[in-house]
This record gives sequence, C-alpha cells and structure tokens, in this order.
Amino acid sequence: MLRVITANLNGIRSATTKGFYEWLAGMHADVVCLQEIKAQEADLSPALREPPGWHARLHCAEKKGYSGVGVFAGVRPQAWVTGLGVAEFDAEGRYLQADFDTSIGPLSVVSLYLPSGSSSEERQAAKFRFMDCFLPHMAALRASGREVIVCGDWNIAHREADLKNWKSNQKNSGFLPEERAWLTRLFDEQGWVDVYRALEPDATDACYTWWSNRGQAWAKNVGWRLDYQIATPGVAALARAVSIYKTERFSDHAPLTIDYDLSLKL
Repeated sequence: MLRVITANLNGIRSATTKGFYEWLAGMHADVVCLQEIKAQEADLSPALREPPGWHARLHCAEKKGYSGVGVFAGVRPQAWVTGLGVAEFDAEGRYLQADFDTSIGPLSVVSLYLPSGSSSEERQAAKFRFMDCFLPHMAALRASGREVIVCGDWNIAHREADLKNWKSNQKNSGFLPEERAWLTRLFDEQGWVDVYRALEPDATDACYTWWSNRGQAWAKNVGWRLDYQIATPGVAALARAVSIYKTERFSDHAPLTIDYDLSLKL
C-alpha cells in the first residue's frame, strides 16, 4: 500500500510542539504533504527540515511566517517541481510536486495550498486569480500521461455536505457559488476524482477537516471539509481506505490519510 497524508499545520514549529512529528512517526506513511508551514528553512532545525528517514523539500513563502508547502517522501523522488511559474503565487510558496516511479508507472504527488479569500476582498481577488491559472495547470497534469494526486488545503467546500452551516455561508469565501463551480469543472469536465468522496460518498459531520478557532467550533464539530486528495482516475481507483485524524489537534486542520493499492519503486 501507498499511504499518503496531507496536513495543513498552521505553522510547522507550532505543530511540532503539539506532537505532530511523534504522531507522524507512527503512521508509516510513504508521502506526506504539508501546507501553511509558516517558516523559512533557516528558521528550522535539520530534524524539522528533513526528519530522519525522509527525503524532504520545502517551498517557503518569501514573507516570513506565511504560507509555504512541503513534501516528505520515504523514497527519494526522481524529480521535484517547485512552484507554478507564476511569480505572484510562487512568492507565496503554494505548489510543490514530487515525481516517483511506482508499481503502476509514473506518479506525481503535489502539495497545494490554494489561497484563502476570507480576510479581505483583495485576497479573494487573488484567490480567483490563482484559480484562473491553476485550472489549465490541472488540465496539463491530467493530460501528462502520469498518475497524479494533488493533496492539500483547497480552501473550498464543494458540497452542502462538506460544511456544517452551509445555508449561512453561501456568500462567504470558501463556499461561494463560483468556487464550488470551479471544483465541479475539475471533476466533471477534466475528469479528476475527489478520492475522499469516492470512498465516503455519504459522509457529513465525519468529513470535516477544518474548524474555526472561534465559538467552540471544534467542540461542537462545526467544521468544513477543505483538505482533499484529488487524483487522476487510475490511481483514484486504487484507493482503499481513508481516515481523518481528530484524536489530537496539531492545527486548526486535521490530517487526511488515504491508502492506495500500489507501491513506490526505489
């Protein structure tokens, strides 16, 4: 089995103090995609940048304490792709791709941190700009002939079942009609698969991966499903099990783990 974990850490140093690395050591993962690491590489000890037993790379934001993504892999990737080639968003550290050879052929695993638009109209406009440039990038990945898993914090809840209070959030960033329609285009027009939904089509309250820090949202499970593994059909069809870890809180997000019936080659 190939075990892939995606986790928005809301600060890698903060998550470390809450036991994230100890939890990860017991998960026997093959690839781990991290988002919102909020650190420069110079801020991190060697054990945080590349823990023992992992081949790791980080794509940090230029702004300190902001954004950034990372990938840890148990097998050394054949290649890394850092950034999208779009200066505005590459400066924010939002895309990192690791390429592998597997038992089913070439596979790319991507750590993605799609912008949030909740803080201001300006950030929502930036989110829409990112979506505009990322849609053709996803089409190119889909047409590449490789299997691909795009992991990360997509900052969009796709369906009414993907958040607790959908009626009151229809005009809020993360559940806007335009955002939801954009995800639908990925699934229906480009043929990508929402792997969690393929395995758990009817899940509601159990599907959430993010909870606001306000109003006892965690205690009351007033959550959103913002973290996804979105895959090409071939690898998606090999997904066998999914879990969302909520026993401990490392972040305002919960790690999403999916097991696939394939293996990485050395």
